Amino acid sequence: MTLRSPPLSEAHEAADARFTDFGGWEMPVEFASIREEHAAVRSSAGKFDVSHMGQVAVFGSDAAALTQRLTTNDVTALDYGEAQYGAITDEDGVMLDDTVVYRLPETEHDDFLFVPNAGHDGEMTERWEDHCEEWGLDAAVTNRTTEYAMIAIQGPDAPELLAEQTNANLGELDRFDIGGGAVAGVSSLVARTGYTGERGFEILCPSESAVTVWNAIECQPCGLGARDTLRLEMGFLLSGQDFHPEDEPRNPYEAGIGRTVKLDTEFVGRDALERVDAEGVSEKLVGVELIDRGIPRHGYEVESPDGDPLGHVTSGTMSPTLGEPIALAYLPVEYSEPDRSVRVVVRGEPKKARTRTPPFLDR
Repeated sequence: MTLRSPPLSEAHEAADARFTDFGGWEMPVEFASIREEHAAVRSSAGKFDVSHMGQVAVFGSDAAALTQRLTTNDVTALDYGEAQYGAITDEDGVMLDDTVVYRLPETEHDDFLFVPNAGHDGEMTERWEDHCEEWGLDAAVTNRTTEYAMIAIQGPDAPELLAEQTNANLGELDRFDIGGGAVAGVSSLVARTGYTGERGFEILCPSESAVTVWNAIECQPCGLGARDTLRLEMGFLLSGQDFHPEDEPRNPYEAGIGRTVKLDTEFVGRDALERVDAEGVSEKLVGVELIDRGIPRHGYEVESPDGDPLGHVTSGTMSPTLGEPIALAYLPVEYSEPDRSVRVVVRGEPKKARTRTPPFLDR
């Protein structure tokens, strides 16, 4: 299958980026090194090409009702220029994806824009279209993934760097707000969102102007490798790895985002999740920190100190900031408390570890 290329692909090649296949996209995994890029975001600023994320627009008189009934959070609570994080679930409450839903500023033609994960834009566009028709709602759905580039500027210095290149009033944007403005002279949308735990913004601009915006922000370019270590230090979920409808079927309560489930709203999977909320779950996604030497990886087994099987790692790495091996793992609920002793089986050898409550960093 031919991989999709982001609009900044040539710029990345010119910068000697190393590429990887991610969600059907050929994306830069690193420019300098993962450690150097990670450190730049934690100490100053870094920029990421995140154009592989989907952008699906919804507009019409029933745009809010449609998006409400397909996500777990309360879309109707959003005012213009606000956003929220939520899950997309099936009838059984199993997560198909997680997403950020933006209610766009009044100046925009579209009413809502939601961002599914890489490779899910076509699937989610069809899901919205099919349910819109099934429910007889007045809304239109457009996959705008190829029309937009998405660039994230993240780190303590991100506000100052972006302020030099935009007329958008960044000081008026609270966390999960979105506004319009020019960035490097390019009409854009600027959202105070991100995936690193640091101060930062995500810029949506026309694909044909992506290079202009990218080059105007002078900071360390970062690839998906640093994006992964940064998000893992914060305990943020990775779709397709920390949950997957077939390989890792989980509901929002198991995955630690039960806060995004608004049971007083109507959405696909609500009844199933109401039962889960009442009955509780048997497993939860838990942070794990290794005490012994070793790096926990996806799929590694987690055991009790006596060798009894408990669960498995979904994401793991050596934390560049902490200098400690960290992981996320689904374990029995009694192990969701911090400082429980466990063992992670690394290449056949049990390594001493303890449970942690994410995030691993205080941000």
